[in-house]
Order: sequence, then C-alpha cells, then structure tokens
Amino acid sequence: MTDKQRIALIIQYDGTHFHGWQRQPNQRTVQEDIETAIGKVLKQERVPLHAAGRTDSGVHAAAQVAHFDAPAHIPAYRWATILNSRLPADVLIRASAPVAKDWHARFDAQWRRYRYSLYTDARPNLFIRRFTWHYYHQRLDESLMLAALKPLLGYHHLSAFQRAGSSRPHAWVDVQDVQCWRSEAFIHIEVQASGFLYGMMRLLVGLLVQVGAGERSLENFQDIWVNERREIVKSAAPPQGLCLLRVGYPNFPFTPDIWFDTFPKFILGKTEPQSPLT
Repeated sequence: MTDKQRIALIIQYDGTHFHGWQRQPNQRTVQEDIETAIGKVLKQERVPLHAAGRTDSGVHAAAQVAHFDAPAHIPAYRWATILNSRLPADVLIRASAPVAKDWHARFDAQWRRYRYSLYTDARPNLFIRRFTWHYYHQRLDESLMLAALKPLLGYHHLSAFQRAGSSRPHAWVDVQDVQCWRSEAFIHIEVQASGFLYGMMRLLVGLLVQVGAGERSLENFQDIWVNERREIVKSAAPPQGLCLLRVGYPNFPFTPDIWFDTFPKFILGKTEPQSPLT
C-alpha cells in the first residue's frame, strides 16, 4: 500500500463566479475546481478536500484552509505550484504544507474571521465593485455600528442571524472579537468567532447598516438577537462585500506572512490611517 500524507492548503479565491465553496450538482464551486485539479495530478476521479468552513455563493476568501490526503511521493510544499498551474485565474493556492495524519482543517480550527467592506462614496468605482457593497444612499455612523456589535462578544444563541436550511444542530456561537472602522469612503466590519451560522455575517451586516443609518436603535438591535426575533431580520447584505480573512489553529504549519493579513484594505485618495486591529 502506498504511503499517504496529509496536505494542508492556504487558498484564496474571488467568489464572484462561484456558487460557493461546497460541491453541488451542475454548479461551479471552489471545492470542485480544486478537487478536479488534484484528481488530474493523481489520475483519480475524485480526491476529497475538507475545508475549514463553507462560504456562500459570491463570497471571497483570503486564506481559506483545507486539507486532503495524497501519496507521499510528491513533497507537500510542491502542491501549491502544481495545483496553481492547473487552476483557473480566480483560485490560488498560496501555500501547501504537511500536517499530522489526524489534523483536520475544520475540526481543529479554533476560530474564523470575516471582514465585510462597504463603499460609501456616491460615485461608483469599477475596480472595487466585486469586493464591496456600494452603499451610498444614507450616511452611516460607524461608531454606532461598533457599539451595536460589542454586546455580541461572548457565547450567545444567535438564531436571529441564521438562514433557513442550516444543518447545524444549534445556534450557539462564541464571538471572540468585533471591529468596525472607517477608512475614507470605506467602512470595514470584522467578526471573529469559533464558528459562523449559515448566512450569519450577511444577515448581521444587513441589520447593522440600519443602526448606522439611524433607522434602528442600539436597544432594538440587541433586543432582536437576544430574544431571537428572526422574523424581523429580513435583509441580508450582498455577498460580494464579504471575505473569509483567516482561520486560527493551535498548531499551524504556515508562517503569518502567508495567511494572516492577505486581503487589502481598500483606500482612495488619502493615506490610510493605522488599522485598529492587532
């Protein structure tokens, strides 16, 4: 029997033309594109690829993490170059590395971090359209949005921000960090949690902009999620503004320069102020 090794990948993708991460019949997905490339290298019909989390249709990733098992005769570090030569232009393997045979991209992850970006200038901009929500109808107060986010820190039942159709057995989420800041015409929202509910970030941002626009009070925002009033959360933010930034592990074979901060913070005009994130 051929010796096998487990390979971890750091994956970037522009989600614009993907129907999400997870393989689906008659739809283009990130998982299928990469599995197909691996299969061609190994001359197998399908090699299962396991990700840290599933992103929805149109959502991007700056450092998605996944793993697969392959014969050991190909050095783990070479897989990034091998796959990139076979993948389309909107998917990139940033790095590959060997991991323990029982290491799992999903179950060993301690947290995931997402960023949602809004572009608030009235003038459209072609070069950021695929990665931001162009929200210019009303002035948004980012300080109110941050104030609404802060009570979410901790372990909470967040079913108000869960789309129908989820297979998750519960809606408890450990929210570890929240940030919201303005950089010129952009507002960036970041949330780090142990895991995310189906559609959570987009539903959260959809309600959050109502707070920033003065249409919903801080008290009302908190009442909705504390009392699980899902019927009130009707508008989800569009997918193109959302990006899976990174995933955290206790034992990770990649150095921070490869995975920690690889998605640009858009700016126009003036020099960007120092990010509040650490």
